[in-house]
Amino acid sequence: MAPKLFKLKIEAATTTTVTTHPEVTQYFYEVDDAHRIDDTLVIPSTAFVDGEGNAVVGNLETVAENNGYYSLFINGVEQQTSLYEVEEDGSQVTIDDATTILTGSPIILIVTNFDPDANSTTTVTT
Repeated sequence: MAPKLFKLKIEAATTTTVTTHPEVTQYFYEVDDAHRIDDTLVIPSTAFVDGEGNAVVGNLETVAENNGYYSLFINGVEQQTSLYEVEEDGSQVTIDDATTILTGSPIILIVTNFDPDANSTTTVTT
């Protein structure tokens, strides 16, 4: 009998479920000239109110490393991320080139973090 290569016959099926669990926090502010420094707007965290209208008494929520992002809106228009910075500890928001932002203009900061969860099941049939 001639040699024959025997191979395993295997079937495998994998099911993966991923849930992102977004956690969204909103902060609201109206431009106050007391927070202007030359052409920059430096907004302390305590100048914001939260989504319930309560004054912020501590630092702002910050994004989770590699797992979140900020969105900043001025007068309802989303701004480029290169124009603003949220301090690492959430103590203030700095907006550059702010000379054209009118006093009383609404600013909304949205902090979106994700708490992902993934489960995977593999079934192997031989």
